[in-house]
Amino acid sequence: MTQPTNPQTNPPQEDWIARWQRLARRIRVPLGFLTAGLYLFELGRRAPVPAAVAWSLALVVPGLWLRGYAAGYVKKNRELTVTGPYAYTRNPLYLGSMLIAAGFALALLSWPVALVLAGGFGVIYVPVIASEERFLRATFPGFDAYCRRVPRLIPRLTPASQPGGQSGTGGFSLSLYLKHREYNAGIGAALLYLSLLFLRPAFSALVHGLR
Repeated sequence: MTQPTNPQTNPPQEDWIARWQRLARRIRVPLGFLTAGLYLFELGRRAPVPAAVAWSLALVVPGLWLRGYAAGYVKKNRELTVTGPYAYTRNPLYLGSMLIAAGFALALLSWPVALVLAGGFGVIYVPVIASEERFLRATFPGFDAYCRRVPRLIPRLTPASQPGGQSGTGGFSLSLYLKHREYNAGIGAALLYLSLLFLRPAFSALVHGLR
């Protein structure tokens, strides 16, 4: 006779997304400290090159703009957003973050920082994107059709056309931008640029003052 299954003694098996998400949550904070420590080490090891800092703006500024632009469209858990930047890529916020991170790696001319950032994005964002897509697919019937028109990350050159009856209409909303507090990304970028310009001279002055 087959014994009944006890859900407490036989918990459901997690799939790779759930396991990867659990791992990502565990390493997110240590990875952040590692990146910050490496950033400070590279900054102390050599002075930033002004030309590299200037060129980094070509990545950081579009990244900030893309994140801000996307934040003014997305209505989390309420609507499948398919307009604005979401007509070009399904993940404009993450793409913007990658541009910002690449810009600051360029500003330092640091391959170690670039590799740690790239690895961190892969470990953290891959399961996040997979989990979000699972939720959207289960919540919005039009998500699969949207996926067929719009790439996951690398944007289209032209906006995807929207079929009749597709949700997600409307333009940029300043109230949504403020609600999502996307201005914090700009504040953080400004602080990082200030550190590039002034943190190393301040360390040098402190070291010379202690001698």
